[in-house]
Amino acid sequence: MAERSTAAVDVADNSGDKPLTAQADQSTADGVATNRERDTDNDEAQGSGGTERPGKASPPELHSGHKLARRYRLEDCVTRLDGFSSWRAVDEKLRRAVGVHVLPADHARARSVLAAARSAALLGDPRFVQVLDAVEENDLVYVVHEWLPDATELTTLLTTGPLEPHDAYQMVSQIAAAMAAAHREGLAHLRLNPNAVLRTSTGQWRIRGLAVNAALRGISSDTPQRTDTEAIGALLYAALTQRWPYENDAYGLSGLPKDIGLIAPDQVRAGVHRGLSELSMRALVNDGATASRHEAACATPEELVKAIGEMPRIRPPEPAFTAPPEYQRTTYQQGSYGRSAPHPGAAQPVPTPPPPLQSRTGRALKWAVSALLIAALGLGSWQLADALMDQGSQSDDTNQTQTTDSEDKNPTAKPAKPLTIAGATEYVAKGDAQAPEDVAKTYDGSSSTYWRTKSFVDGPEMKPSFKPGVGIVYDLGSEQRVSAASIGLKYPGNSGGHTTITLYATDSTSSATPVSSMRRLGTLTTTGTEATVKVTGAVKTRYVLVWLTALPYAPGDSYSGAGYKQAITDLKFTG
Repeated sequence: MAERSTAAVDVADNSGDKPLTAQADQSTADGVATNRERDTDNDEAQGSGGTERPGKASPPELHSGHKLARRYRLEDCVTRLDGFSSWRAVDEKLRRAVGVHVLPADHARARSVLAAARSAALLGDPRFVQVLDAVEENDLVYVVHEWLPDATELTTLLTTGPLEPHDAYQMVSQIAAAMAAAHREGLAHLRLNPNAVLRTSTGQWRIRGLAVNAALRGISSDTPQRTDTEAIGALLYAALTQRWPYENDAYGLSGLPKDIGLIAPDQVRAGVHRGLSELSMRALVNDGATASRHEAACATPEELVKAIGEMPRIRPPEPAFTAPPEYQRTTYQQGSYGRSAPHPGAAQPVPTPPPPLQSRTGRALKWAVSALLIAALGLGSWQLADALMDQGSQSDDTNQTQTTDSEDKNPTAKPAKPLTIAGATEYVAKGDAQAPEDVAKTYDGSSSTYWRTKSFVDGPEMKPSFKPGVGIVYDLGSEQRVSAASIGLKYPGNSGGHTTITLYATDSTSSATPVSSMRRLGTLTTTGTEATVKVTGAVKTRYVLVWLTALPYAPGDSYSGAGYKQAITDLKFTG
C-alpha cells in the first residue's frame, strides 16, 4: 500500500490524559501539575490523502492565569505550534478541569475550526470527548472540550505490550460503532490514531478530536469513510502486535520490516487471535483491494461494524481467584490452651466430661455424705434413708448447676473470617476521577500508602449537584458473606467536619451502575482516623462499594491544597 509520511507536529489534544512524550502529574495542589510539552510524532496519514496548509498568523500572547470569557482560566500550555496552542484550563463556573484550543481569529483555519467544533458538539455522543464551547471573542477563536484525568491513551497502553484479545475486541467494536454513528451525521475524524483513542478507568473507549483535530491542521480527504476505516484497522493491528502497520515508526511503535509489504498480525506475533487478525486486514484497504486473504474489504465504518457482528463474541478471561490463606487460631478451653482449632468441616471430638464428683466440690460432698451416713446410723433406718435421698438430690442439683455454668462461660463463637480482595476500581458517579491509579494502595498492607481524594471547597457534606460522593468498588473474587469493613483514614475531623462512609453491594465494578440501584449494607459517621462499618443482616455479594459522602477539613500538603478531603488505607473486609 502506498504510504504518505510527513514530519508534522501533533497537537496533544489533552482531554485529561498525558502529552505524547511526558505524563502530567495529576496530584499537585490543584490536581494537575504544570507541564509544558512540545509534542511531536510521525504523522502517518494512513492512506488518507490528507493535505495540510500552514497557518500564517502568529500565536496569541497567552499565559497561565489568563481568562477566556471570564470563566476559563488557562493553567498549563501542553502544545504550542503552527499558530495555535492547546491548554489545560479550569472552568471556574463549574469548578472542573477542561481542555482549550486557542488560535487567532484571523488564522487561516479559524473558520473551519469553529465549524468543525460546533458540528462535533451537536453530535452529543458520549463515546467521543465532548466539545463544550466554541467561541470567537476578542480576536481569538477557542474551542473548549472535556478533560478526562482517568483516561489513558492507547499509545501508553501499548508501551507494555499488545492488548489481550478481549480488550482489543472491545476497543475495535466501540471505536467502529462510534465512527459509524459519526459518519451517519456527516462527521469524519481524519486524524484517528493511537493518541486520539482513550480508555477510561471503567473500561470504556472514547475518541477525542472528532473533526477538530483535522481542522486544526487543515487536513481533508476525498474519501473520509475509507480514511477512518483504514485508521481503525491500523489501531487494531497495533493493539494485536504492538507494531505500526507501515514501514515507518510512529506513536512509539516500531514499523514493519522494509520490503516485505503488509503481513497479517498473526504472522507478526505468535498467539494473535485469528479472527481479529483477519478483521484488521479487511479494514486496511488500498484502492478498493484488500490485504485480507479470504474476506472482502471493509471500506466504511458501517461495513466494519457488520463484520464485527458476524464474528463469534470474544469473552473476557476468567478472573484469577486466589484462595485466602488459612489462619491458625488459638483457643482457650479447659485442658486445650495453646491448641489450634481443627480445620472447618473436620469431625470434631465431643469433649468427655470429667467423672462425677472428681472436682474439689465433689470431694467436699463426699466427706459430707460420709459424715451424714455415720450420723444417720444413730437416728434410725428411716432417718438414714431420708438423709441419703436428700443428699443425692442435692448432689445432682450441684452437678447440673456446674455443667450449666461451664457452658455459659465457654460459648462457641464463630470467629470473623478475613476476606481476600481480588481487585478494585475507582467509582466515578459524576465529574472527574480522584486517583484511580492508587486504589490498590488501600489494601496493599502498608499504612504509609493511600488513595486520596482531591481537595474540595465546600463541605463537609459533598454537593450532589457537583459531586455526590467519591469511592472505590472492591472485587472479592467470588460471592462472599460480608459482615464488616475496617478502614484507616488519614485526616481526622478535629479541624472541622467529619467523614461519612457507606457500604453498598453492587453487581460489578462499573461506574455505570447508579448508587440508587445498589443495596445499602451499612453506614458510619466518624471524626477519627479508624472506622469499622458493620453490615446489618446476612448479605452475600462479590462487589462492595465503599462510598464517602462527607469529608473533614484538612490543611494543605504536598498532594493537595487545603480543603475538605480524605484518604483511605489499610482497608479490610471480614465475613
